[in-house]
Amino acid sequence: MPPDIDPPAESEPAESEPAERQPADSFAVDPFGGDESADPFEALVLAALDSLPDVFRERLGSVAIVIEDEASANQLASVRAPGLLGLYTGVPRTAWGADHVALASKITIFRGPHLRQYRDPDSLARGVTNTVRHEIAHHFGISDARLEELARERHHRGAR
Repeated sequence: MPPDIDPPAESEPAESEPAERQPADSFAVDPFGGDESADPFEALVLAALDSLPDVFRERLGSVAIVIEDEASANQLASVRAPGLLGLYTGVPRTAWGADHVALASKITIFRGPHLRQYRDPDSLARGVTNTVRHEIAHHFGISDARLEELARERHHRGAR
């Protein structure tokens, strides 16, 4: 049975990670170097990426990580959700031939929903980290259902 993945957003061309900064409402993040951003939200995304174990960071080279202010209507429709903190589009690494697909995988982190949902700096940092890790998990073939199951298990272990 194929892994459960997020469907690709329709009518959005695949993007490779650009070398230059895009307009403020949509820009790529260089997770492993480059100039430090003056944008505090971008700094939170970079910190979340930096906190990943090396074994995962080393396998993100082909993933474009992009920050956008809000999800588009097409992105919302692709997941049938009214709100969206992040979105993975592409073929997860667990799928056969994933290393040779024509389209790059892309993780989009949405600024607006994070700022509305997480009102203080500490909760915002945790929220961004959780979203980044959630979307990276999709890149490694982990479905939403499995992520929810793992969260429940973690919660039950912590409640003991």
